[in-house]
Amino acid sequence: MKRHIQPLETLILDQLPDEAVPAYEAALIAVSATVALFRDEATDTWRIEAVREATADPDALSAALALAAGLTGHDATLARNPTEAEGWLARTVEAFPEQPIATRFLVRPSHAEQRRVWGRHVLTLDAGLAFGSGEHSSTRGCLTALEALRLPPNARVLDLGAGSGILAMGAAKLAHVRVLASDLDPWSVRVAEENAVANGLRGRIRAVLALGWNHREIHARAPYDLVFANILARPLCAMAKDLAQHLAPGGRAILAGLLDSQVQMVLAAHRRQGLVLERRISLTPWSTLVLRRRG
Repeated sequence: MKRHIQPLETLILDQLPDEAVPAYEAALIAVSATVALFRDEATDTWRIEAVREATADPDALSAALALAAGLTGHDATLARNPTEAEGWLARTVEAFPEQPIATRFLVRPSHAEQRRVWGRHVLTLDAGLAFGSGEHSSTRGCLTALEALRLPPNARVLDLGAGSGILAMGAAKLAHVRVLASDLDPWSVRVAEENAVANGLRGRIRAVLALGWNHREIHARAPYDLVFANILARPLCAMAKDLAQHLAPGGRAILAGLLDSQVQMVLAAHRRQGLVLERRISLTPWSTLVLRRRG
């Protein structure tokens, strides 16, 4: 019997300014199977397209867009178009191949041949389950920054806004440490835990449901030698004081989810808390910052 294929739709947000892109991209990632960004050089604006099942929860979409509008102050107009479903899911799977990242990591989908690759830490996970499958420049920038760091033995590591848990897994495999991962989305917490088990990291990654720094275990494990925060520019600025207070002397933070045009704003917020810039990785239009607490 032929499997019934759910009808699909393409969601389109057009003419977005730079500062609105991260929040709206995150909104569509939360409710869609795939998301793509396109820059219109003539108008200096962005277009975001996402594909999802046409019968998916409309309330979740409305809530995600409302949150993005509230965060950015930009009320984007959504267009919805029916999309040919036949073969689309198979094409999507085929379009997510193995991805070498920097010199030490390889992100591999679960449908690929599970073989060992000399000199690389393999992170097995699938696109579309939760944010963070290696395609996005923010994730790639964080893993590139991670492999250049030398963490102390028994380093304390926090992945704030972990999504799929890809950064937590990268740190656990590269530095042989235990990592606390947190996210405000219950589905992401579940996916991060499942990905950790699938990658042989049971007991080395713990995922908790938390909004920012508001969790007892996050406070109890501080101070941290390394904090990942791959979220959005404005939340990063708002949480700069919390980050500085929870970093160990000499500890580092890898910040991402910000556009090149937002770097100075994020840097200013963290410099006011005494953190210093060690490195900037630009994978245009996205930037990753490595900051250090003095001491």
